[in-house]
This record gives sequence, C-alpha cells and structure tokens, in this order.
Amino acid sequence: MDDHTFDPKSEDIRRIEVITGVGRRRRWTIEAKARIVAESCAGGASVSEVARRHGIRPQQLFGWRHQARAGGLTGNADHPPAFVPIAAEASCGSMRVPMGATGSAIEIEIAGAIVRVRGSVMGAVLAEVLTAVKRAR
Repeated sequence: MDDHTFDPKSEDIRRIEVITGVGRRRRWTIEAKARIVAESCAGGASVSEVARRHGIRPQQLFGWRHQARAGGLTGNADHPPAFVPIAAEASCGSMRVPMGATGSAIEIEIAGAIVRVRGSVMGAVLAEVLTAVKRAR
C-alpha cells in the first residue's frame, strides 16, 4: 500500500486538520490604506516593518504605494489635499523682478525630481510636465 491511499482498516493514525470559518479577504478603507502608506513613506521607515505591524505583506504595501503615486488613494472630501511648503530664496538687491526678465526662475521638487523653469511658461504646459514627473516616479 502506498502512502497516498486512505485505508480505514489501517492501524496508522492519521491527522486531519479541519479549517472552519469564512476565509474571506479583509477590506481596507481608502483612508486606512492612505494612513499606512503615509506611515511607510515617513523618513527611516521600513516597508517590511510597517507591513508586519499592520498584518499585511510587503508586496501589498508596495502595491498601495504605487496606487498612491498614481492618485488612486485619494481620501474623502472632508480632508482636502494639503499644500506643500516651498522655500524661496531672496536674491541680492530688489525683490521685484520685472516681467519677462531672463533671470527669473522657479524650482519645484516633486517625487524626488527637481524641475527648473526659467522665463515664462504657460500654466497648462507646466501642469503637464509636473504630472509626467509624478507618473514617472
């Protein structure tokens, strides 16, 4: 007799494990996902440690982070998006820069990339560039 055949007359005791309950998936709210993603993006945080603390796999957390970068984890309307602080450096001399001056520039750091804009640029074009940078990261 081979080991894969069930023989009720056999004297060997076999162990059978019965799993009860409903083995369904957990449902995470968008707010909970966003909170966990924000925790994993904090400086010095380990994705594996954050995932373990919340009882999920690191791969799932990486998926949520990808969704957040693509804009898929937007919270509810009660919490509007926050503004990002900017750092403005004062140049020597006057703070007023005449329109069309060639020396004027804007520097934006987004998603780990720095976008420098010199001269005049249409707002729609700048928005497209920033969206492309966010998608690429």
